[in-house]
Amino acid sequence: MEHAVSTDRDTAAGAAETATEHTTEDAEGPGADSPGADAPDAEGGTAGGAVTEGGTAVAGTAAAEVSEAAAELAAQRELRERIEQRKAEKAGPIAAGTKLSGQAADLLAAVRAVESGAPVDRSLLGPRASAAPERAQSSPRAAEPASAAPSGPSSGLSPAPASASRAVPAEAVSAVRAVLAQGGAPEALAGQVAAALGEQAAEVLREDPWQLLGVAGVRPEQADGFARALLGAACGPGDERRTAALVGWLLERAALQGHTALEAASVRDTLSEHAVPDPHEAVRHAIAEGAVLVFQEGAEDSFGGGFEDGFEEGSAAVAEESEAGAEEEPADGTDPAEAGPPAPVLLGLDRYALAEESLADGLARLVKTAPEDSWDEAAAKAPRAAAELIRAVAGHGLVLHTGGEAARAEPVALAGAARALGVRAVVATHSENGRDRLDAAAGAVTVAGLLAGGEGPGRDADGLFALDLLVVLDAPQLDVETAAMIVESLPDGSRLVLSGDPGVLWSAGAGRVFADLLAAGVCPRLASRTPDPGPVGELVSGIGIGELQQVEAPGKEVVIVPVRDAGEAVHRTVQLVAESVPRAFGVDAGQTQVITVGHGGSAGTRALNTALKERLNPGPGRFGGFDPGDRIAYVPSPGRTLQGAVVSADAEGLRLDCEGTEVVVPRDRVESAVRHGWALTAHQAAGMRWPAAVVVLPGDAARGLSRPWVYTAFSRGDRHLSVVHGVDQALARAVTDVPSQERTTRLRPLIEGLLAPAVQPD
Repeated sequence: MEHAVSTDRDTAAGAAETATEHTTEDAEGPGADSPGADAPDAEGGTAGGAVTEGGTAVAGTAAAEVSEAAAELAAQRELRERIEQRKAEKAGPIAAGTKLSGQAADLLAAVRAVESGAPVDRSLLGPRASAAPERAQSSPRAAEPASAAPSGPSSGLSPAPASASRAVPAEAVSAVRAVLAQGGAPEALAGQVAAALGEQAAEVLREDPWQLLGVAGVRPEQADGFARALLGAACGPGDERRTAALVGWLLERAALQGHTALEAASVRDTLSEHAVPDPHEAVRHAIAEGAVLVFQEGAEDSFGGGFEDGFEEGSAAVAEESEAGAEEEPADGTDPAEAGPPAPVLLGLDRYALAEESLADGLARLVKTAPEDSWDEAAAKAPRAAAELIRAVAGHGLVLHTGGEAARAEPVALAGAARALGVRAVVATHSENGRDRLDAAAGAVTVAGLLAGGEGPGRDADGLFALDLLVVLDAPQLDVETAAMIVESLPDGSRLVLSGDPGVLWSAGAGRVFADLLAAGVCPRLASRTPDPGPVGELVSGIGIGELQQVEAPGKEVVIVPVRDAGEAVHRTVQLVAESVPRAFGVDAGQTQVITVGHGGSAGTRALNTALKERLNPGPGRFGGFDPGDRIAYVPSPGRTLQGAVVSADAEGLRLDCEGTEVVVPRDRVESAVRHGWALTAHQAAGMRWPAAVVVLPGDAARGLSRPWVYTAFSRGDRHLSVVHGVDQALARAVTDVPSQERTTRLRPLIEGLLAPAVQPD
């Protein structure tokens, strides 16, 4: 590396590099380590060969089909009525909210149900309410809209595991197991399928085998083979059940990559890759079936209100978007060339559509109901860096604050000044690690703990947070669903401050809330002038502006360790953690965090954790691969990682000590939710810091690098950073040439439609 500061090369073991292909980092954490559930491929393979050509099977009677369609229309109509009720408030002042609604109400209902021991409605906690299973149940539930409550693949909360959130009778699981066996699918999926599709899962699968795609980790070619085994010649690549399931699967997969919607043209192209004969018709059918919603910026109601008409308008827009407006002169007489191309037609799942609508409306409510107070006296007493922030928050309901690790002191000082004025102020962080890095006087809580009610001031009689000011640190880690739940839980007249470093990786879940709000410019935005200190801070600051520069590190605060191959990278990493860093800085192995690009590969988290365990806590792994004292990473929900150590195991499960809190992970969740934690991915490490960090970059990691990834990984160590470097010039190219991967979201135009651009502070 041409920017090497110092080199610490001892004799390497020279272990041969394995041929295992490196798996790029997946944002979900350990849950994605199950078979078939690694990070989604960039391209979908053609699945046509797995499907028998033939006619489409007709399941059920015509009367049943009519009732199902009616039920779906009723469900979609109610869904849009909820959105339209909020949209009706755009023209005038937003009425004061008196009761909790939407996602926050769903979460509260689920929490209370769990606390009381009552059954929990899966629509409140499940990753996706599939239309077909609901239609298959002849009950009033069939007419309800799919809930947008977070806690699925992208939430930062801690949803109950499927086995706990929906108690499925043993006979239902047995029936699913029989259907899976008949279709040649692994019987081990029976529990997941039953939890996802409900008590009628066996009947649902027989009628629509492609509902198997609703189970995490199942790919189209696997669902195709399953369908062919059950239906034989009665199915084909253009089967409407198949195409509708594929459209939903594509949008769910896109959500794992951060998108809340996809361009219809992109969906059609991908459907073609999966051997769908008529992608236009497939998308139109998915819209008509209510599997997806359709949007176009600037189009009235986004084709949404009055769903019979909305379906037709949306379907027509999807089918003709390439021609719409291409040759017609706009009604206002403007030149088409000046007007620019029409906005693309977007497809989205209802859960993310509701979350973005709710978040935009909730933020507008805070802005419009904010009191205008004078906190000049408090600002005068505060440190200079925090004074400007205090003055901005005094007169605004929403304020954005940007800065690095050192700048966190400013919003914390704001909260302290507000409390001195009698304002009920709370500071919330993304992780327990982030909370514990703050002074005890900050009284910080985690976002997950605040929403679940386990931390913070609790909720009032209306279910709203009992506070006047909420400061959320690590704001780039907020996905759209979690952000919507926070905002829905804030009372009218309260203030919200979102603070974070815009250079880090975005949330593991769908959306890019902080970046969208910064770009929208609808509220005050304050950039901290407090830099992170030392050589590490200087190095990271340069990366943030696209420069990988050499820095002076007289105390070896930054060390570059060149390696030839992955085997040497693993060896040198173990040596750094166990010997070099403790000897030079007095930082033991438990305070040094290893960070790499992905879980798989010859020097991914799995390989590194195996080597680190052998050196630091050897043992037979008698508790499902774990021993007492093992350092672990526990992922209670995708996007949220808790660090801790194994204590013991018993019939209830694996007992952990996570940041001083005892956690029991049920035996059936250990494999999917717990992995060794000496090494993490950068997405898992976001929002956390340690005294020392060792970033491992083997040769096969080059394709997973980007400027935000490097910025995030290199800024995780407070006192020391070691870079085990084997990617040659790929590191410098990533910093200079590979910015953030774009995400397709709708929040920015939604919030811009509700609020005029704000006047920024001088």
